[in-house]
Amino acid sequence: MPNSDLFGRKHTAYEMLWKYMDLSDYIIAAARYGGPLAFMRDSSRLIVLGRGVPAISKSEIRIYSSVGEGLLVFTWEHCKIIRFGWTHDERLAVLNEEGVYRIYDLQGDYEQFSLGNDAGEMGIIDARIHEHGLVALTGGLTLLEVKGWEGGKPLALANPGISEPPTAWTAIPPDQTISRHVEVLLSSEATIISVDTLESTDQRISRGPFTHLTASPNGKMLALLTFSGVLWVVSTDFQQSRLEFDTNSQAVEGAVEGGVRQVEWCGNDAILVTWDGLAVLVGPLGDCLRYFYPGSVHAVSEIDGVRIVSTGTCDFLEKVPAPIFSIFKPGSTSPGAVLYDACDLYERRSPKSDEHIRSIRPELASAVDECIDAASREWDPYWQRRLLNAAKFGRSFLDLYNPVDFVAMGQALKVLNAVRFYTVGIPITYIQYTHQSPSHLISRLTARALHLLALRVSTHLGLKPDAVLKHWACAKIARSKVPTASSGASASESGDNEICKLIVEKFNSLGRGDVSYADIAKRAWDVGRAGLATQLLDHESRAADQVPLLLTMKEDKLALTKAVDSGDTDLIYHVLLHLHKRLPLGNFFRLIEEGGPRLSLASRLLQVYAREQNRDMLRDFYYSDDRRLESAILALDEATGMTDGGAKVTSVKAAQKFLSEDKEHAFEAKMMDESVRLLTFQQQLEKDAPTLGPFVGLSINDTIKNCIVNGMSRKADKIKSDWKVPDKRFWYLKLQALTDMADFEALDVFAKSKRSPIGYEPFVRLLLEKGHQREAISYVARCDANRRIDLYVECDDWRSAGKECKERNNKARLEELRRTCPNTLIVRELDQIAASMA
Repeated sequence: MPNSDLFGRKHTAYEMLWKYMDLSDYIIAAARYGGPLAFMRDSSRLIVLGRGVPAISKSEIRIYSSVGEGLLVFTWEHCKIIRFGWTHDERLAVLNEEGVYRIYDLQGDYEQFSLGNDAGEMGIIDARIHEHGLVALTGGLTLLEVKGWEGGKPLALANPGISEPPTAWTAIPPDQTISRHVEVLLSSEATIISVDTLESTDQRISRGPFTHLTASPNGKMLALLTFSGVLWVVSTDFQQSRLEFDTNSQAVEGAVEGGVRQVEWCGNDAILVTWDGLAVLVGPLGDCLRYFYPGSVHAVSEIDGVRIVSTGTCDFLEKVPAPIFSIFKPGSTSPGAVLYDACDLYERRSPKSDEHIRSIRPELASAVDECIDAASREWDPYWQRRLLNAAKFGRSFLDLYNPVDFVAMGQALKVLNAVRFYTVGIPITYIQYTHQSPSHLISRLTARALHLLALRVSTHLGLKPDAVLKHWACAKIARSKVPTASSGASASESGDNEICKLIVEKFNSLGRGDVSYADIAKRAWDVGRAGLATQLLDHESRAADQVPLLLTMKEDKLALTKAVDSGDTDLIYHVLLHLHKRLPLGNFFRLIEEGGPRLSLASRLLQVYAREQNRDMLRDFYYSDDRRLESAILALDEATGMTDGGAKVTSVKAAQKFLSEDKEHAFEAKMMDESVRLLTFQQQLEKDAPTLGPFVGLSINDTIKNCIVNGMSRKADKIKSDWKVPDKRFWYLKLQALTDMADFEALDVFAKSKRSPIGYEPFVRLLLEKGHQREAISYVARCDANRRIDLYVECDDWRSAGKECKERNNKARLEELRRTCPNTLIVRELDQIAASMA
């Protein structure tokens, strides 16, 4: 299709394997990137059966590859299907009028989700399914969006404010909008309404209503077809009008009847309009090219062209790629064209080859790149080889050239030719291949159960084969015959052993031993092969993948053992908390106890957790394991944090009971009995003197001090007597209490009550510590004679210290005092004392 420098070309990828398929009788949904096609009978049309026409019932959906080979057939027995379409990973999403949708893979397995009760009550009247979600139009003319295919909660979009269903509408996926949110465009009356999650905007145009509304693959342009047959191309913000084209003239010239069936984009710069038997490609400036077909066609928009599926062929229509146009345009003098000619002359042994190379020597590197790029756009291996040979020929004249692109292109073309082969039936282009990534292509092959080809592609591209091996193993397990009850346990175990051995051998030989077995074991568990799942998990080296499935399988002891062996405390806690939540408490504790030393780490971690978070569980655990000492310690620990006296006594009594049951802790049991007596006495003290402060929980020493401070000396004496407090300790305690009270008269009476068992130096020092220097001096005379001089000095009574030296006739000490005294007045007094001694 010439249009200045623009040309189009059509390549017939396949001759269809089906026979006599009238596409107009079916509702068709095709996956992009050369993906499969789903067919459902159009119940509004009558179908003539016989003559080799494949019969599809109203409740049946069939899936074909792009070559027309049947991949899957399944029956739909629910409510009316509103819409079906393909996800990014080639799964078929089917939505019914009650808001229930299923996602089928190419093996027939499915997941089912719902749009919610509200959608079910209002009903779904239409929907648009894109690769990463769907937008549903409810009976209340509101819009619901589902993001992703994990069964997420539907999100209500802004109210479009329409009173009747739109004549046409489309949803632009989030990855094609500036806001990165889905945008819905609805044709209502003469205008277009744009709806997103936040607002509904009337674009205020008067060209409508429209029968078809299609966004370009990059989401920047919009193709709209009016009821009068005018094709209008405009930017999605409706600010730039690019094209107006009258399709009626093409229908008349093509001698076709009926209306337009499809309006699809061919890449991002051309549009394909189809009728029954006619497809018209419209260029950016309004030029067009007609293609005639024997029956109806179905067009699938691609990022670099359009795929046209007809009764007999699968064609790919695209704009002629720039490198192909540059090299093969008649009379082209581009570096790539000259290099291609030079290579051709060289193969024919013409000396002109050297002249061509010399003429493009400064641009030889770009010519090589152009030939490599052109090879990627060719479908025929012959032309791919010719162009790559030209690139290799030009590269030989370059001193410095990185061959990475050349090698990568050779690898990519080998992969593309393999998947394009009719037995596979994926007509993918190099642009689509790079847009999706090689790993995605491998996942598409595994989804079709083409594991050998997927494995070879992985090996060829240097990718890890883990995903392929996992899918193969899961498919092997699903297809293997499940032993029946009548076949016996031995037959079941033998079958599991055989499959496990086969999977492990493949993984070790092809996956280099680093493939995870957890996903395969989960699949075995899902299909009811618990024994096989357990065997596979034994080969899993990562406990984090192994343990969760064991818990799901209720292999509790094995899961806990594996977690302990891993040494991962987080994983051990995960297992313990899961088992504690699911199992009866007795069974939970018994599981840990029966583990013995191997599960000792789990036991210790459980105690640490329970001590901080769940004391009741820890108490039950100690009781079930007959740990009397630990139970007593726990009871005492709880008692220390209690403020209620009665509860504290109860806890201590419980500790005493646990200890009394163990002969090895008789002493501790006796101490607990003494503690109970003390707590009971302290409770009585609080009852007798409720305003004098708390007593419960204090030690014996503090209780005695509190009694003395609060004037309850008889109670203090009773405690001394009942608990056999030594005299020295009692004197120390009473001395501290009276000193704290600054009750010096009572202190003097106490000091004179009898000879002090602790001496009187503690009186002096404690009074000095409290700042009572004068009162401390009165007790120095009662201290030992050899300590009085130093004590007088500490009390700052130098005169008394000097007199003490005189009485002891200690001149040397007196002289030492004279040298160290603080002032001259004291020096004179000490001199007088020294003189009197002479």
